[in-house]
Amino acid sequence: MSNYVKLIALGLVTLAAMIAANYGRDLAYSVHAIIIMLVAGGLFLRTLRRIDEPVPVAETGYMDGPVRAGVIATAFWGVAGFLVGTFIAFQLAFPALNFEWAEGYANFGRLRPLHTSAVIFAFGGNALIATSFYIVQRTSAVRLFGGNLGWFVFWGYNLFIVLAATGYLLGATQSKEYAEPEWYVDIWLTIVWVAYLIAFLGTIMTRRERHIYVANWFFLAFIVTVAMLHIVNNLSLPVSIFGSKSVQVFSGVQDAMTQWWYGHNAVGFFLTAGFLGMMYYFIPKQAERPVYSYKLSIIHFWALIFLYIWAGPHHLHYTALPDWASTLGMVFSIILWMPSWGGMINGLMTLSGAWDKLRTDPVLRMLVISVGFYGMSTFEGPMMSIRAVNSLSHYTDWTIGHVHSGALGWNGMITFGALYFLVPKLWNRERLYSLSLVSWHFWLATIGIVLYAASMWVTGIMEGLMWREVDANGFLVNSFADTVAAKFPMYVVRGLGGVLFLVGALIMCYNLWMTAIRVPEKVASAAAVPAE
Repeated sequence: MSNYVKLIALGLVTLAAMIAANYGRDLAYSVHAIIIMLVAGGLFLRTLRRIDEPVPVAETGYMDGPVRAGVIATAFWGVAGFLVGTFIAFQLAFPALNFEWAEGYANFGRLRPLHTSAVIFAFGGNALIATSFYIVQRTSAVRLFGGNLGWFVFWGYNLFIVLAATGYLLGATQSKEYAEPEWYVDIWLTIVWVAYLIAFLGTIMTRRERHIYVANWFFLAFIVTVAMLHIVNNLSLPVSIFGSKSVQVFSGVQDAMTQWWYGHNAVGFFLTAGFLGMMYYFIPKQAERPVYSYKLSIIHFWALIFLYIWAGPHHLHYTALPDWASTLGMVFSIILWMPSWGGMINGLMTLSGAWDKLRTDPVLRMLVISVGFYGMSTFEGPMMSIRAVNSLSHYTDWTIGHVHSGALGWNGMITFGALYFLVPKLWNRERLYSLSLVSWHFWLATIGIVLYAASMWVTGIMEGLMWREVDANGFLVNSFADTVAAKFPMYVVRGLGGVLFLVGALIMCYNLWMTAIRVPEKVASAAAVPAE
């Protein structure tokens, strides 16, 4: 293992030298070079001290170290992403917050991609890596494949997040939605993602269980498809042989088509398929009931995988994209109603015979409401893809409300439920520190999401109607500034919704921390699986 670590460290040093040599006077690339050099130095020290040798464990012991680290990273990046999102919401309501001290590195233009990537890739990505490693080991009855490969995936992925975040703030980006990092950061992510696939797929291939549980199918589809999306959408050429700045291979309408093929399928496979893997494991476990219909879960999987990949062009109605392409995206989006709601029904019906637990188990309540938000957002999305509806909703805050009802309601709530499930088990505690605090988190987050989404629905529809209002002579009645002024009250409501959601996340962090340090350890039974 140490030879591989040395090889990775050498590659990082070479990359850092290339960046520093060509962009030594550029703050952004200089910071990236320093970060990469520090990581490479740490890897060299690791090999010298032989810390990378696997810990001796029983043959069937699970490797939960990366999972525990992933849980901590998920909570940390979640709070960071929610904090930045709340701040930029108030920047839109009160534009003065963009000036003076925020003008350089903390204005909306730089913080907005930082927020989206922190919530989607840092918070959501760490949650997916941690839960997939936990689930694949339990459902395969084997230790995670690849020795310390799981640790490489965790640290490598978080290095990518740090490089991406500093790039957003300092201006080192390629200006592509949800794909802003420069080419050398993209290559590093590709290496980490291949390692992730090897660790996950290797565990499945060496499994002791004959059956591959459906959650693992969803995780595998998420890993493979995101790799394909990432590579194609980020095809670029450095401006010189050692250049850190790059130019895109695609341009014009081809670039737009590729971008939204990537962008919507990032929603479809990163924020939907991966989190459905979480749903199919944690809801049955928390409810102590089997999946309502395993046959339906298989139909759900294959229908979702085959249909979702075609839906991206619906983002490009009324653009230079050919009508047939955007119509194709619209049609497949509408067909997606069926598998999406089939999955929602399967998740909710898993509680058959256990609905009474919702009164006493706030963790299960959080998992179940996430499925409700999944159903709502997967109804709203196809509806908004219809060309007639899109003519009103496009470029308005209605789209923002839709995105956040899915991201906060579906992805956020199911991740919170998974963290509440995992922490007592990973730290071997008898229970959570406080179920009352879980209830407080549940209600604060739910009310926050409702305030956020409802305010954006109201202001989005109002905005679209104001844009299309004309007088008797056919002239527009409202200027763009008029719509901005009319939206102010709803922007304040959105910010307050973000505050509630953020406070709920902080309560969760306190609860999980107290669970780890204050709750008594669980007495191991004779049948317990050996710890790492």
